[in-house]
Amino acid sequence: MKEKSTFEEDLKKLQKIVEELAGGKITLRESLKKYEEGIKIAQSCSQVLADAQRKVELLMKKDGKFSLEKFDDVDLEEK
Repeated sequence: MKEKSTFEEDLKKLQKIVEELAGGKITLRESLKKYEEGIKIAQSCSQVLADAQRKVELLMKKDGKFSLEKFDDVDLEEK
């Protein structure tokens, strides 16, 4: 069973893919495969950021005072 990578690990993978694509040393077929992988990783990272933004908004919601509300049972540490 494959473990889910962290946000930081995904960013490193995405950076490596960008470097490989920009380097111009891989074939067109490999480039397309890397591009597709990069899109999937970027979408995953975008979702983690959106979840984090919603959580911050919930924390800051009540009259400028910090308060914690239930956040759809999403644990950001696991993504």
